[in-house]
Amino acid sequence: MTEAGATATGPSWQEALATWLAGAAGARTVAIETIEKLAGGAIQENWRLAVRVSGGDHAGQQHWVLRTDAPSSVATSLSRPQEFDLLRAAAAAGVTVPEPLFLCDTESVLGRLFYVMRYVPGVAEGHRLVRDPAIASAGDDLVGQLGRELARIHSIVPPREDLGFLPVPELPPALARIATYRRYLDDLSEPSPALERALRWLELNAPRAAHLVLCHSDFRTGNYKVENGRVTGILDWEFAAWSDPNEDIAWFCYRYWRFGADDREAGGIGSREAFYRAYESEAARPVAREHIAYWEIMAAVRWGVIALQQGERHLSGAEPSLELALTGLQVPEMEMDALSGIARIEAEAGA
Repeated sequence: MTEAGATATGPSWQEALATWLAGAAGARTVAIETIEKLAGGAIQENWRLAVRVSGGDHAGQQHWVLRTDAPSSVATSLSRPQEFDLLRAAAAAGVTVPEPLFLCDTESVLGRLFYVMRYVPGVAEGHRLVRDPAIASAGDDLVGQLGRELARIHSIVPPREDLGFLPVPELPPALARIATYRRYLDDLSEPSPALERALRWLELNAPRAAHLVLCHSDFRTGNYKVENGRVTGILDWEFAAWSDPNEDIAWFCYRYWRFGADDREAGGIGSREAFYRAYESEAARPVAREHIAYWEIMAAVRWGVIALQQGERHLSGAEPSLELALTGLQVPEMEMDALSGIARIEAEAGA
């Protein structure tokens, strides 16, 4: 695919897409009026479509989003058909998500698998959200909405035939994550003693196995949309997994995802306690506050490992990219977060 206005492939792929959309929508015709590649999407690409539909249930002017793999997609990401099934399961559980509309599970149309969902309005960029005065003044209300959204996600529990592609971990969730991140570190060309030390501490202090729930696994500021102070959609489900609910809670509160608004500990938006209270009210169970600090250390390690991987993709020459290079330079920040978090927990335990 090429961006709107490009002529490298001519209109042929747009015509093929329009024909496929008409069939999927049960319409006589679909006319694609504009195609716009949306910002972001290092792992997946999102294209906004303005279409005119003739006939069928979707007749009229429509605004949809086509989601497909980016050239730099990673093996650990779920496939687009799997993500489509996750959106349907989340919507059925009452989670605010873009409505999943049509799935193309063949490469014959665009050369990649893709699905189409309804476009939802709003702002997703974290650096904009945390600096919006309107959101800052009503941040606890927004994080309350997000706490309830996360609790609805966590209401989905295994076994689920429709989500059978998600493997149930054989180890307790914390130990399963540790094994994964240790394997990733072993595969890198350069060692990270600080992250290895943090992983060993996490291993020795792993909490007892919690009940498994569907974790979004990237629930954070930057992966939801907000318009007029309301959540309009939870986005980017490609890393969802069965895991400990505290993993998602801690990832949302991890300092890195506050985008500099460190005093607002829940996503750079509002207070941690407002987020916890809303989650507890919707989930009808308490947040295990004593375990969140542990999982925030896990969050620092996870992001540190990802940053190392991204940096190596650039340095190896496999994918030269300024964005990947800059991400690799952030590793010491995550190492410091992990080791400082361990020191705080040990100091509190000693006191």
